[in-house]
Formats: sequence, C-alpha cells, structure tokens
Amino acid sequence: MRIARVHGTVTLNRSLPDLRPGRYLVANVLDRDALDGLAEEGGRATPMPESLVVFDQLGAGTGQIIAVSEGGEATMPFRPGRVPIDAYCAAIIDSIHLEPANDR
Repeated sequence: MRIARVHGTVTLNRSLPDLRPGRYLVANVLDRDALDGLAEEGGRATPMPESLVVFDQLGAGTGQIIAVSEGGEATMPFRPGRVPIDAYCAAIIDSIHLEPANDR
C-alpha cells in the first residue's frame, strides 16, 4: 500500500457493468520528503514518472491524502467478479505522524 495525494478526476463515457459505483482519481504517490512537507504541500525529492489512476468509492477529493492498494489487492472489493482495476483507494487519511529518520 502506498500513500498518494489526489490531483484530479478522470471522466469515462462508458464502464463495465461489474464495476460498482465510484469514480476514478488522478493521484501522485508521495515519498518520505513529500510526507515530511505535507503541511506545506511539499513535493517529492524526485518527480514521479507518471500519475496513478485510482478507483475510489469513498469520495476522496482533490488535495486529499489517500492510501492506495495496487495490483491483485486492488481487485479484492470486487471478488469474485473480475475487473480491470490496478489501483484502489482503500482509505482517506486524516493525519500522518512520522518518526524522525535516523539517516538525516
């Protein structure tokens, strides 16, 4: 599971009937530097090569921090059905507390 910030939404004109109601979010995964700078809307130490498209049933909005399940785990809420989901919003995160890193 990774932590990401929602940056927008994706609109579809069609979807599979096996998908439950929800929406697709555009999110960028946060690294330790970005998590340290959450209050200041800090960015990553190195840029993300690409954004994730995350299926969301919880109602996360732009700017919110979410927990993202990926791969086979992302399809678990739809089992036994088969859906083409690779990233799923598992939680909307209210706060994060980080212990100081030892290597800094």
